[in-house]
Amino acid sequence: MTFSVGVGPPLRFSVNKKAWEAEGVGGESSKLRILVATDCHLGYLEKDELRRSDSFDTFEEILSLAKQHKVDFLLLGGNLFHESKPSRLTMVKTMEILRQRCFDDRPVRFQVVSDQAASLHSRFRRVNFEDPNLKVGLPVFTIHGDHDEPIGVDNVSPIDILSASGLVNYFGKVDLGSSGTGQISLHPVLIKKGATSVALYGLGNVRDARLSRMFQTPDAVRWMQPEDLEDMPLSEWFNIFVLHQNRTKASPDNGINERLLPCFLDLVIWGHEHECLVDPEEVPGMGFHITQPGSSVATSLTSAEAKQKHVLLLEIKGMKYRPAKIPLKTVRPFEYAKVVLEDQADVNLYDEASVLAHLDKVVGNLIEKNNRTTGDGSAPKLPLVRIKVDYSGFSTINPQQFGQKYVGKVANPQDIIVFSRSAKRHQNTRDNTDGSEDLYPNGLDPHMVEAQLAESNLKMQILSPCDLNTALHVFVNKDDGKAFHSCLQKNVEEAKNKLTAGAVDFKIEDEEEMLHELGQCMQAAAAGATETAEESSQNLIAVAASTGAPPLSAFEELKCSSSDQDRDAHGESDELVEAISDDGEIGDRRRLASGKRPAGASWGASPAASSSWRRKTDLQASFRRIPPAAAKEDEEEDGGAKKSGRPDPHVPWRYGAVRKRS
Repeated sequence: MTFSVGVGPPLRFSVNKKAWEAEGVGGESSKLRILVATDCHLGYLEKDELRRSDSFDTFEEILSLAKQHKVDFLLLGGNLFHESKPSRLTMVKTMEILRQRCFDDRPVRFQVVSDQAASLHSRFRRVNFEDPNLKVGLPVFTIHGDHDEPIGVDNVSPIDILSASGLVNYFGKVDLGSSGTGQISLHPVLIKKGATSVALYGLGNVRDARLSRMFQTPDAVRWMQPEDLEDMPLSEWFNIFVLHQNRTKASPDNGINERLLPCFLDLVIWGHEHECLVDPEEVPGMGFHITQPGSSVATSLTSAEAKQKHVLLLEIKGMKYRPAKIPLKTVRPFEYAKVVLEDQADVNLYDEASVLAHLDKVVGNLIEKNNRTTGDGSAPKLPLVRIKVDYSGFSTINPQQFGQKYVGKVANPQDIIVFSRSAKRHQNTRDNTDGSEDLYPNGLDPHMVEAQLAESNLKMQILSPCDLNTALHVFVNKDDGKAFHSCLQKNVEEAKNKLTAGAVDFKIEDEEEMLHELGQCMQAAAAGATETAEESSQNLIAVAASTGAPPLSAFEELKCSSSDQDRDAHGESDELVEAISDDGEIGDRRRLASGKRPAGASWGASPAASSSWRRKTDLQASFRRIPPAAAKEDEEEDGGAKKSGRPDPHVPWRYGAVRKRS
């Protein structure tokens, strides 16, 4: 193989000729069929009761389409997962879907003829369908994105877990190091089916500014090309490049300019951008086409995501390809509208009721439009509705209160409305960011800020301090990141059960009535917590009376009789220390640990005296420290980038061993 960027001797990378000459590879047909999808974001909103399964439903549809159209393999363009550390539930559901849809007896009719150890990132050093222990009928090739990128000292991605399990083929993973510009070599996966030869390049997500700098630095990016042999000429390889970056034509810090890519490519599959631009577009003067399939699930409610979602069916035969877009039917419908208040002649902009009535009318029209579009007699998914309101010069309303009336009618009642100011001042910036307008901070109404500050001082209506303390203990001592979420869910369910207990047709119209009912539930819960505390106190006094020891010693006895295994699991034992007194003196810890009372204290002391004693938990082991190398990673990276400098923009760049085809 040769590399096409930088200066230096050509690098050679031979093709596996035994695999190439194998009989029966590809059968009668030389047509390679590939289904392309990007940005599945599995696990997105997994805590939302209504939308938690959206990403999995669409991912399962994509795999079903792959089998329905009898494709040779599925190609994913990054962000298979929504998080770099997906939950166990998300990981299990993903593995179940892949195992159910990809494992069967259907023969794989293509072969990988390159050095798989150089292009695939697995200790097994081969594609999963060549493993004799697995029966893979639908191979999946994927790169990582910016959501499921490798993290930690060991540079592990959740895609590595799927790859080690034999479910996917992971390629495009590079290690740039923590400082300097870095250097990478892109080894393609060489695929052969009959007379069709495809070189599949892949590059997982890299920070945009750094990758842009690498594309302009000699020897920083090496594109390894197949060896030009007599029976395997270089001109007969169809070159595909899969990447996951921001796409922009402006500043290189905001994305990758498509003109930085080499001209020998034939097709570029662009991931990360959620807008569906699946039809391939030719880049003038570069000789290749770009397709942008877009995401399969809407994660940001912008106008770019309101378009119909598709996947791309790619058919390649020789040096020709034919694209076909397939609409996704399981995607939750999304209706988007923009309202400029100052352009509404029939609305009194200084009357909140008039503004609310107009916005209600807009939402109603969007819901009705969605019902007409999906009216096929079945029960469609509740739509997502987003109204972007330009409120320049006028006051805003509370979006949460506005959305309460649409609970059960839309999937996102809490954020139907988003307010923005006139974009004239920031027009240049917004032109460079496409569908990211909602990431910019909006002006805040001072009255709205004061209302939110006042609401923060209100007492909680559902959660109890006792339950929050318990959740804090579980979060710190057991490293349970979902402790507070579980606490909230439990309390909400209990409140709902108490409100609806014994009621056949439960309905509360008035908000004050709802708060009153919740208050009674809270009082009942507080009374139960008080009874539990009193019962524990009585048990402690009973133990003290039976042993003739003061309560503190009895407490020590109960504490010491607890399970040693439980204490070892936490790694720390509780320690009782004496609180600092008003005059600044500190009691002797040894006397306290031995159960002896300090001088001047006696059995039956007043509550004020006993209040100077407290229980303290040593949480030192619970705090995790970041390794010095990891803590300085970003600083070294940025520092190295500054030291390396940028190339002279006036020096023309050209690609070295780029072939030309007539």
